[in-house]
Amino acid sequence: MTDPTFYRTPGAAIAAPAEELAYVAAFDPAGQTKDAMTVLDCDSSSSTYGKVVGWTDLPTAGNELHHFGWNACSSALCHQGHGDHGALERRYLIAPGLRSSRTYVLDTKPNPLSPQVVRTIEPSELAAKAGYSRPHTIHCGPGGIFMSALGGANGKDGPGGVALLDHDTFDVVGAWELDRGDQFFGYDVWWHLNHDTVVTSEWGTPSLFEKGLNPEDLLGRRFGHHLNFWSMSERKLLQRIDLGDQHQMVLELRPAHDPAKTHGFVGVVISVEDLSASVWAWHREGSRWAVRKVITIPAEPAEAAGLPPALQPFSAVPPLITDIDLSVDDRWLYVSCWGTGELKQYDVSDPFNPKETASVHMGGIVRGEPHPARPDEQLAGGPQMVEISRDGRRVYITNSLYAAWDDIFYPAGVGAWVARLDAQTDGGGLTVDKRFFPNGADFRGLRVHQTRLQGGDASSDSYCFTG
Repeated sequence: MTDPTFYRTPGAAIAAPAEELAYVAAFDPAGQTKDAMTVLDCDSSSSTYGKVVGWTDLPTAGNELHHFGWNACSSALCHQGHGDHGALERRYLIAPGLRSSRTYVLDTKPNPLSPQVVRTIEPSELAAKAGYSRPHTIHCGPGGIFMSALGGANGKDGPGGVALLDHDTFDVVGAWELDRGDQFFGYDVWWHLNHDTVVTSEWGTPSLFEKGLNPEDLLGRRFGHHLNFWSMSERKLLQRIDLGDQHQMVLELRPAHDPAKTHGFVGVVISVEDLSASVWAWHREGSRWAVRKVITIPAEPAEAAGLPPALQPFSAVPPLITDIDLSVDDRWLYVSCWGTGELKQYDVSDPFNPKETASVHMGGIVRGEPHPARPDEQLAGGPQMVEISRDGRRVYITNSLYAAWDDIFYPAGVGAWVARLDAQTDGGGLTVDKRFFPNGADFRGLRVHQTRLQGGDASSDSYCFTG
């Protein structure tokens, strides 16, 4: 039997039943309390809607779970040979620990409210078999599970890259790359399956990010500023595009879901020239790839006295684009401005001329905009990780970036909160759901990062056919 949550086309995914649960990774910034996988009720007709209804402690603390993902997804329908040890299904959550280099596999099938740890990939296995450390992002794909990593093995700062995990056993197969050329920094990995293309982006090596943001590293333009394009079949680097070293930290990749299209979007955290943030569109030009800046979001002036020490010399709040997400119909792009506390919605029907259609403020370094559920309480942090439902009608946001960086921009802490926004999918628009706001004590003192939706979501699937 084929897993019913594997969809051949984006249209089939959009028409599928809505998610009832969301899985949210939680961690202790001090590394003392065990990391956890939490479960939220997303069924608006339920008596526990918007509440934490499930919780699984991991065996250890100090992992700082990051961009976890499903073991299998719709891309399984594009390729033969998966599931050699039984039917492949969207069942396991693969949760990498960016701090510990340890990765946990959690089985959601026996009880979706209480995922069980069934496999641990130790740092030693990742290092010995793939030559990597600091695993970051998971994507289920052809030939195995792709896991990006930011560090090298055995204390080496790099290069970062992509490890391949076996679909069935979750063993580390090895490094995905055969010829990496000049690529050194790692971060995200995605692809255009029907066009034999893998794309990777760049943050930095562990020495650049693990102790927090050093302004000298930023102003010295030492972070990643390239997009890398690879042959999927040959596993070799074909082209690097430099966005300019003023554009520091090229992070989340969001390729078009329609497999016939060859464009996508990537967010850049900050420009050292004016503290603005930006979104770029990549596209095909003949036999080569090209990239064009399509969105620029300026910094906001602010009184130095109200800023954290790292920003006081600039008297401004940078937007800090730390995540973007593209709806399954490829029409709506959501951009999180973690510094200013804003989530923006753009109509990207024309990917080279985005039109801003809505904006919601929540949190922010200076603004501290409250959630409508608690209008008298300022919020710390801001929209950070963004996840969109398959039908595009619901948008989920969490508020923590990375513990050591949270403390640079929000010295008093960010707490923990998850919000849901209802999206208008005709002409655009966003409304904050007042009933959905798990926060604070609901997460037992832990911070929250990545969200995954039951049955799949906008940032976790690739599709085989247009429609």
